[in-house]
Amino acid sequence: MKETLQLRDFLKYRFVSNVTYAPDGEHAAYVIATCDEKHNTYQQRLYVWDGKTHKQLTNGGKESMYLWEDKDTLLFSSLRDKQDQEAVENGEERTVFYRISLHGGEAIKAFTIPLVVTGIQKVSDGCYACTVDYDLNYSYCYSLDEEEKVKALKEKKDMEDYEILDELPFYGNGLGYTNKKRNSLFLYEENSDTLTRISTDIMDVMDVKWDKEKQLLYYTGEVRIQHKQTGRQGIYVYDMKAGTSKCIFDQGEYMISGIEPWGEELLVIASDGRRYGINENAQFYFLKKRKLELFAANEDSLWGSVGSDCRLGGGKSSCLYQDKYYFITTRRHEAHIYALDKQGDIQPVLELSGSVDAFDIHDKGLIFIGMQEDLLQELYQMDITNKTYQRISDYNMWVHETKTICPLEECNFTSDDITLYGWVMKPVGYEEGKQYPAILDIHGGPRTVYGTVFYHEMQVWANQGYFVFFMNPRGSDGRGNGFADINGKYGTIDYEDLMKFTDVVLERYPAIDQQRVGVTGGSYGGFMTNWIIGHTNRFKAAASQRSIANWISFAHTSDIGEFFTKDQQQADTWESVEELWWHSPLKYANQVTTPTLFIHSNEDYRCPYSEGLQMYSALVEHGIEARLCMFKGENHELSRSGKPKHRVKRLEEITNWMQQHLK
Repeated sequence: MKETLQLRDFLKYRFVSNVTYAPDGEHAAYVIATCDEKHNTYQQRLYVWDGKTHKQLTNGGKESMYLWEDKDTLLFSSLRDKQDQEAVENGEERTVFYRISLHGGEAIKAFTIPLVVTGIQKVSDGCYACTVDYDLNYSYCYSLDEEEKVKALKEKKDMEDYEILDELPFYGNGLGYTNKKRNSLFLYEENSDTLTRISTDIMDVMDVKWDKEKQLLYYTGEVRIQHKQTGRQGIYVYDMKAGTSKCIFDQGEYMISGIEPWGEELLVIASDGRRYGINENAQFYFLKKRKLELFAANEDSLWGSVGSDCRLGGGKSSCLYQDKYYFITTRRHEAHIYALDKQGDIQPVLELSGSVDAFDIHDKGLIFIGMQEDLLQELYQMDITNKTYQRISDYNMWVHETKTICPLEECNFTSDDITLYGWVMKPVGYEEGKQYPAILDIHGGPRTVYGTVFYHEMQVWANQGYFVFFMNPRGSDGRGNGFADINGKYGTIDYEDLMKFTDVVLERYPAIDQQRVGVTGGSYGGFMTNWIIGHTNRFKAAASQRSIANWISFAHTSDIGEFFTKDQQQADTWESVEELWWHSPLKYANQVTTPTLFIHSNEDYRCPYSEGLQMYSALVEHGIEARLCMFKGENHELSRSGKPKHRVKRLEEITNWMQQHLK
């Protein structure tokens, strides 16, 4: 007899990320993250798989950044020594790396880089390319003598209580205040313990790729002009032999999402955004004489956008292998792996129902982290030749073996001659003839998708006796640029799709009590929840999470507000403020009759806390029942990577609100 899935069960889930093969392919390393409720954080540890068994390799609890030094050795970052911990607490910047052998023994301290390293790759023995979170005001401290260093650190400590802003954007979600901070590229040479700056101090570096054959380090980046981001990048190359760096493609025209040295060519994944704006799917180019020449046209997604609240950490989403470029792509509501060959043909490699979250390829096969067959994350391996695959881990199988998991039932329909995809989950213990409450859940983005993957919050609600239904309206990812284009249309065709879907669900499932239907969503889903309650009273309860209420204020407070608002709403504050106001849910707050819960985080710089405050105060002003829960120290990722106790409290708040008003 299986047990009912509980709200707190996610505290026992294991989250898999960052899987990579060893150079010889005999082993694969990956990261397992677990919730540490006692300390209200996550533990992350390195594991290895030898083709037969899995073995935990580290136990420090903070090991997530690593690389293969050779076929037997892993290099990883950690902060283990008390002296290093105290130095960081005192304001010093340092990233400490350790080496550990697959054949046993303790991890040995390798070297310390006196900067905050965000990414590292091996260039040659003892030489590493590092991206660094570089503060122009203080990160140079490592180059000072001891007296000057102490003075600079004291000044840094004195500055902790306030920020000086003279750039735009001045903060970033999950990054804190970013004024005068850059993602910089350095070379570190272990033997001489020297750092060499590669990128200029006013550049934000994006992608970095090493060409071993040519001994060249390629990187993309944006030079900040007039203290303002443009969202357009250039391409640069550092010649290891000459020790010089130069620009090989000027920034200004393209948004470059990736580069890949490919034989004599440099593959560039980029978009000019002329047709569909900043979210236009990138195409494949080769760089020729400082110009991009189209190599393969593409209208589809080049990332995995299938949503879930059961992931933590990322991993490789593309790689070059045996003269093919492999990449994750979302098609309809599933994330697959496709490959681009030298003839410009794009073909599927791995198409499964569910999601591929990260992968790597070697002669031994293709290893990937997936959410398949309604399972939580597990590791899988695929034989590329015969297209067979098998699950090679069972970290979360206990959930499906011991807990009641509700299957998804397709509920597709047609709107404006377009087939739209949706799903319904019946409540656990469903009985014919009974009436049940229901919850409509709306995804974020809007360019993400719901799919047939495990979603904890929905499973919890179904286990508590709710119908749960969800869909991918126009504006979602997975169906090309045209389908995803709702620029200037927020609250129109997307709203119509969601309301028609609700009509279809209620018609096909008469067991749903139409007087007890609630709605919730986060980010874009929060915007749409706010929009819905101002345009219909059909929902008896709402939970609006990390939402947008007012496009005018959002444009000038969000970390992406300036360019995102102009792009998505096709309007700005000075030339077309009426358009921004028309698309703002706050405009219609005086029409709301639905009791609404608002969930926001005080460090959410994507959809700022002020958006929730405006909508909440407007409802209270008009006598509508409302409640606002603000999570301190959290950001836009509260539901996905927030502190464990906060994630529990968030889901309890939403669940209790629905219970109060729908049951």
